[in-house]
Amino acid sequence: MSDSPHTVETLFVTRLYRADLADKAGLNGELLATCLTAAADDEAGQDWSEENGYPGYTSYASLNDLGWRFPAIKALIKQLDKHAKGFAKLLEWDLGARKLVLDSLWINVLEPGGFHSGHIHPGSVISGTYYVAVPENASAIIFEDPRLPRMMAAPPKKKKAAREQQAFAPVTPTPGTLLLWESWMHHAVPLNRANAERISISFNYAWR
Repeated sequence: MSDSPHTVETLFVTRLYRADLADKAGLNGELLATCLTAAADDEAGQDWSEENGYPGYTSYASLNDLGWRFPAIKALIKQLDKHAKGFAKLLEWDLGARKLVLDSLWINVLEPGGFHSGHIHPGSVISGTYYVAVPENASAIIFEDPRLPRMMAAPPKKKKAAREQQAFAPVTPTPGTLLLWESWMHHAVPLNRANAERISISFNYAWR
């Protein structure tokens, strides 16, 4: 007796948008110099990083006008706006009369041994990171299955389970990689095992 016919449907797909930005005009080199300049000159950011135990430097709580201060970041923002619009189209969002607005953007210079614990980005709809410098052995970014807190007594996944079936999905960027995701996605950056700084620019888009 044959098995009864059945179908399998995939529901509630989670999208991760990746683009490798062309560097025809040497933009990534300019961004690297910009990030290092900010890290050296931004005393308020240095103080905040030290007071809050950030392993390196971040402009997260100190500079909110990077696009005005630095031409390279202004050029990057033009690219971000274009890709955020494309991601929203991929997600089939009905934005209505409101628009996606770049709400915040900050520099991260993560020292060897540094990490970012798991978190989300409340108050925004699209978050992302542009990777400026990714040395050998630098940590990937890891995304967590949003259903994980609700799985309760579910058995663990097989080690060789398909990527879309895994509870955690590591993504390894290279210099010039742009990643976009919905802001509610839980993500983390494990220990930076490289011997050099991992440099990135993170940002949020709001719907206003």
